Amino acid sequence: MKHKTLKKFLASPKWVTVAWVVGLIIVWELGATYIATVKRSPQNVLPHLWQIAESVFSTQKVNGRQTAIQLVLDNAWITLARAGIGFVEGACVGFILALLMSRFRAIEKMIFPYLMIIQMIPILGMAPIVLAVTKDIDKSRILIAAILTFYPVATSTLSGFKAVEKEKHDLMYSVAASRSQVYAKLMIPFAIPYLFSGLKIAAPLAITASILVDTLQGGGGLGCMMSQSLKHAMSIYVFWQIVFLSAIIGILSYQLMSWLERFFSAGRPVGKRKTGAAQLQSAAKVKVTSP
Repeated sequence: MKHKTLKKFLASPKWVTVAWVVGLIIVWELGATYIATVKRSPQNVLPHLWQIAESVFSTQKVNGRQTAIQLVLDNAWITLARAGIGFVEGACVGFILALLMSRFRAIEKMIFPYLMIIQMIPILGMAPIVLAVTKDIDKSRILIAAILTFYPVATSTLSGFKAVEKEKHDLMYSVAASRSQVYAKLMIPFAIPYLFSGLKIAAPLAITASILVDTLQGGGGLGCMMSQSLKHAMSIYVFWQIVFLSAIIGILSYQLMSWLERFFSAGRPVGKRKTGAAQLQSAAKVKVTSP
């Protein structure tokens, strides 16, 4: 019994995560120790984790007014606001576009190939073009976050609409359901797990893109502070704090989408698809009001 319990614990996702974190910490500290023996200023290359943690609680001013953590948090809100607005706008556009492509085949044929081309353009090449068009740093970063969001949302949601079985469509039409009722009662609820699959991809991507574009255009934000820190305009620990904070924000954004997915998918299994008679039985439970 103890052997089975230990084996189950070691095979659990939480244990795997802990093992990876501990392994990365060991590798990091070994690398920092080695660099400390060969570099005059190892903190500029790879400081110890305890040094980074110490800088978080340091009261030393890095720009004459703020400590390192205060500066990082202030700029984090700037980046998150831009990324958040772009993410919401991109998600809405992506969902509406998926609806249109599933409803009208001609729209899918005309638009879908070009969506892939847009996503193939590197962010670093897209940023100057968007800035030249918008002529506003904030708007350009929001637009870039929206562009990187709407594609995974649109493609994932469209896949969800297409995954609805023909038998369910036939059952809905057999009870005289209108097109809007088919979408509201069947297709949209069925596509929710697919929608959130796209959102979980897009959320960290929007934040990463916003930080990356910040490094190019200035005007505040985590990327801008990261670039200035690398140029030694302020403490190098600002850079390392931003690196870890960005990773935490990315993980939390993914986790937030997972929580929302469980909330909106309450009462139905996420990621599990029924087959055969179970599908018809499930579809028969959909209440439709005949027009």
